[in-house]
Amino acid sequence: MKFNVSAEMGYEVGYAGTLILNIHALRTPTQAVLEETFTIEPYVKVEELFAVNGENRIIRLEIPKKGKLQITYKATVDNNYEIKDHTGREEILVGKMDPQILPYLYPSRYCQSDKLFRLANNLFGHIAKPYEKVVALTNWINKNVEYRSGFSNAQTSAYDTVTEQAGVCRDFAHLGIALCRALTIPARYFTGYAYQLKPGDFHACFEAYIGDEWILFDATKLVPLNGLIKIATGHDAADTAIANIFGNILFTSMLVSCQLADDGFVPYYL
Repeated sequence: MKFNVSAEMGYEVGYAGTLILNIHALRTPTQAVLEETFTIEPYVKVEELFAVNGENRIIRLEIPKKGKLQITYKATVDNNYEIKDHTGREEILVGKMDPQILPYLYPSRYCQSDKLFRLANNLFGHIAKPYEKVVALTNWINKNVEYRSGFSNAQTSAYDTVTEQAGVCRDFAHLGIALCRALTIPARYFTGYAYQLKPGDFHACFEAYIGDEWILFDATKLVPLNGLIKIATGHDAADTAIANIFGNILFTSMLVSCQLADDGFVPYYL
């Protein structure tokens, strides 16, 4: 299914600095970027960088002087999301996991799985199969954590979200990741464009590694899983920030959109 995605971002620059953006759609085996444009007004030096694991496309902008900066990204993306029956997938023992997967078992800045070990195992440890565990914890988060726009901040962690029982999409994702890792299921943060998200914005959810495959979960249940266009994955939000600012640069505006580019879309929710 094809989608048209776009992001328009405005900045006020106080003096020379550097801006690192992570808003480009990824090219993956199941996601093809058919066409894209990236414009900057006024023009500044731009460099595209790639992560070692290929899970984001970073744009580094060197801004030489003060003034206003307007950035626009547009792309048409073909998302080949495949609906599968993952029921019954077997757990992969840690001793058999690919070394590249192991870091997604460890606690991270926003996902303190070590602090949530007892909670995760009391609630979901009795479930035998890993996929069923993740479905259960995703449903538990959706039922027990209230989605409240603007409730949390950049310091809010999974442990905080359990305590407050409220948050935004990044908090739902962090809690899902932390609970998975506490259950010895590798999990990573996912950020992307989201079809049918209102109001339009970047969206966060998570992927769990089950049976040699990364499987997408969204505890907010705000958008269909087959309407998500991947931008990046990482250990948590610290790895996948949409923008990192170095210098006196002030974020002033943002407009994000994800629209269907063809017909026949049937939304899929877990």
